[in-house]
Amino acid sequence: MARSCSWLLLLALALVARCGRAAIVEHTFDVGNFSISQLCRPATVITAVNGQLPGPTIHAHEGDTVAVHVLNNSPYNLTIHWHGLFQRGTQWADGPEMVTQCPICPGGRYTYRYNVTGQEGTLWWHAHSSMLRATVHGAIVIRPRNGDHGYPFPKPHKEEIIMLGEWWNRNVFDLARKAFLAGTLVDPADAYTINGMPGDLHRCSSSSSRKPRTFKLKVQSNRTYLLRIINAAVNTPMFFKIAGHSFTVVGADASYTTPYETDVVVVSPGQTVDALMVAGERASQRYYMVASPYNSAHPDVPFREGAATAVVEYAAAGAPRTRARRRPLFGPMPPFNDTATAHRFFTSLTALLRPGHPTVPLAVDTRMFVTVGLGLAACRPEQTRCMQQGVAASMNNASFELPTAMSLLEAHFRNVTAGVYTRDFPDQPPLEFNYAKPPSSMDATTAKSTKVRTVRYNATVEVVLQNTGLLARESHPMHLHGHNFFVLAQGFGNFRRDAAVARYNLVNPQERNTLAVPPGGWAVIRFVANNPGMWIMHCHFDAHLPIGLAMAFEVLDGPTPETALPPPPADLPQC
Repeated sequence: MARSCSWLLLLALALVARCGRAAIVEHTFDVGNFSISQLCRPATVITAVNGQLPGPTIHAHEGDTVAVHVLNNSPYNLTIHWHGLFQRGTQWADGPEMVTQCPICPGGRYTYRYNVTGQEGTLWWHAHSSMLRATVHGAIVIRPRNGDHGYPFPKPHKEEIIMLGEWWNRNVFDLARKAFLAGTLVDPADAYTINGMPGDLHRCSSSSSRKPRTFKLKVQSNRTYLLRIINAAVNTPMFFKIAGHSFTVVGADASYTTPYETDVVVVSPGQTVDALMVAGERASQRYYMVASPYNSAHPDVPFREGAATAVVEYAAAGAPRTRARRRPLFGPMPPFNDTATAHRFFTSLTALLRPGHPTVPLAVDTRMFVTVGLGLAACRPEQTRCMQQGVAASMNNASFELPTAMSLLEAHFRNVTAGVYTRDFPDQPPLEFNYAKPPSSMDATTAKSTKVRTVRYNATVEVVLQNTGLLARESHPMHLHGHNFFVLAQGFGNFRRDAAVARYNLVNPQERNTLAVPPGGWAVIRFVANNPGMWIMHCHFDAHLPIGLAMAFEVLDGPTPETALPPPPADLPQC
């Protein structure tokens, strides 16, 4: 008997070692204002977490629980969104302002508690209020339950977070307020950044400056590096390259991909890409890492030309650096309007099929055809600098307006929807027209509303996202909260079902939480509504969300307590 018990104990210990042990990962985020000087300008007051730009990285293993204590010592209302995390069972922690919660008031605090079950890879967190995510953001790294040995690719020698962003020499909250009052879009950024720094192509940013603002990546020859690339920019898709080097993409939006070889990575705001890079070039040379804008709009919308840079330097293991400094090698970058390169990258990714992991559902319960684009709307009384009509955005001609007195999720939970939202978001646009090239005389006006689409628990939903060109056509990065979706197909022009269905990838389509819909084109996504609650789907250009490019899915409870929305936590902020 003793021998048998010993054997069982050893087996149990082996299983624990193999499966890993779930842990509680705890952080305190102190959100406040501090001054920072960039681009030879006087200090700019920004809002950030723990005085860092970017903010702290959350490291967790699959299966862990995360608790983040947010202390709002800024002068603004704010919330934090954990971008791409499913939040199954922790729906109240998703974070978008007035969708799942009221904001945390200045001087207030709230603890976000959530699990990271069923996901591995790179995600990120950011403010989901006003334009504060320009400086309130950071990375989330979810490793396999049994550690780095659980990667479905060779273990890299080192990992590095590469966070792309935008920088304004002005207070971003004031910029967003100014745009709202005038009914216009936000002014373009003053620079792009890599890990919060513009790079040495900008004045006062080189390593010779008193306070260098250029990120450096030190590598060793013939070693493999996993770059966790995150586009935290507010309004700008990015091309990303390292001169002389190539990448093997192995993940996107915390979903593994079939290895894809490329020398350029394309990431829209909200997206992440995991890419392996072998440091196989001459160690005597330095190399520029470059992030440059992809402006897909036609006609052009205002944007900042230029690029952010960082420097890749080789070093011998354990040896001091003795070689003379050289100017880094700068490789050719795609033109800012290179839609062909962007489309090739976005459509070349496919899922890495693994036993026991979700595959695309074949039977569809709900089909929707949803137009997305910019238009016009009547100025609201509070828009004191707006002239009759302001720029608006809409989905199926409904320009989404967030409620002000109660969040969507609380109204759903308490079944007091009157005055908060209506359940009449249409499955089709009210008018059929040439979406890609509408007639110039067509009315581009839309109406403000708060419409949601109600779906039953576990229903399979297929959505055709069709870009429109009423004011301008561009690649809108559409993000769905609380779910991943499969990207079945995408293309240019008007969606034609018969031709598109023949192109559907129903075997290994890429799985994402944010999709760049082709400019003047369409994309088809499919997901299982297996997460009860209220989930917003919106454009991840911050200039487009407050003007209405959003809608929400109301997912009903399932048949068991585990598949039903739990009650709100006791410390949930109140309006």
